[in-house]
Amino acid sequence: MAPHSVPDAASEANERIRAFMAARAGRALSPEEQAEYEQLLTDWADSVPDRPASS
Repeated sequence: MAPHSVPDAASEANERIRAFMAARAGRALSPEEQAEYEQLLTDWADSVPDRPASS
């Protein structure tokens, strides 16, 4: 894997977030949509590999 490439799972999770938000552009999320969005973010964060801390 190239040093700056994103794993497939992270790319897929990112694409789901983008599609979710694009479908709701221009308006506030309902409480149910907010919960779904937060779950998508959690899924994305879980799919991104840990990066070493920079000094």
